[in-house]
Amino acid sequence: MLTFAAAVLFLIITPGPGVMTTAGFGAAYGFRPSLRYVLGLFIGTNLVMLSVMTGLAAIILSVPWLRSVLMIGSVIYLLYLAARIAFAGAQISFMEAKTAPGVLGGVMLQAINPKAYAVNSSLILGFNYAPDNFLFEMITKALIMNTIWIPLHLAWLWAGVSLHKLNLPSRTQRAINILMALSMLGVVALALWSASRSTP
Repeated sequence: MLTFAAAVLFLIITPGPGVMTTAGFGAAYGFRPSLRYVLGLFIGTNLVMLSVMTGLAAIILSVPWLRSVLMIGSVIYLLYLAARIAFAGAQISFMEAKTAPGVLGGVMLQAINPKAYAVNSSLILGFNYAPDNFLFEMITKALIMNTIWIPLHLAWLWAGVSLHKLNLPSRTQRAINILMALSMLGVVALALWSASRSTP
């Protein structure tokens, strides 16, 4: 179990779409609006975990065209979220975003987030510490993963909010938002590269 917990920590703490958007929205909008988004991420990641535990994710991802649709949807949505972060508070009327996405935005991201499926699959399927008691293993894995997931994402949100609270000049804040958005685009590029390498 300790090995599993350590794997959870290292896999979740590494920047992915959920972590990057959490910090980005925290920096752009502050704590309370972004907390609703984090709640959506939490619900979404548990839905992904449940789909992996039940085998539904394996069935869905085994269909090549459906996997491609999910990847394209993921890239489009990640680009949209990157734009929301980059143009938060910008004076460009058609792109200005005054509020962070809410609960539904977080759920949607996790539903199409390639890292969410990869992390959950490797953790749920890769560490069998109670092979004779499937239910116990799945329940304890869910508890361990959530016990680590919650404080880590709140820490990333706090880091973003700390930038927000510095009351930096609008030009500096905009530069930080753009940097966060570019980091998101880096995650998108890595996801596409990884998908292209795993395609037979």
